[in-house]
Formats: sequence, C-alpha cells, structure tokens
Amino acid sequence: MITNFIENYAKLIVSFPEEITVTKSVIDDTFAEIIINANSADIGKLIGKNGNMINAIKTMANGCKAKDGISYKIQVIAN
Repeated sequence: MITNFIENYAKLIVSFPEEITVTKSVIDDTFAEIIINANSADIGKLIGKNGNMINAIKTMANGCKAKDGISYKIQVIAN
C-alpha cells in the first residue's frame, strides 16, 4: 500500500517516471526500509530544495505508522 503510493507520487514529480521503482524491505516487526530507485537526473527533484520533498514523503510514511505500527526509513538511490 505505502509503496504504491510513494511510487505513484514519485512518478508525478520526476522527468523519467518509467525509471522509478520502489521496494520495501521488512527489517523486523516494527521497522521497514523503503528504497526509491530513480534516474540520477531526478534525484534532486525527489529530494527537493532543502530536503522539503523527501521530508514530505517521510512525513506521509510516518503517518502510516499510526495505522500499521511500522516505522519506515526512506532512501533515494540513483540507477
């Protein structure tokens, strides 16, 4: 659910939406890592000025913690 939202949201922001992939790795019962793979030209767009865009994505992910009790770490990686 959260990975689908982040993937769709990221595709709206970037110049190369076909290169966006989002994976979720469950570390344990209370922690998961979400990795956004994107074209290197789009990394700046995903992070945003002063980190505002990635912080907005992280805030949304932390909102999901209230529902499922899982904390999320989000990373943006260039293809």
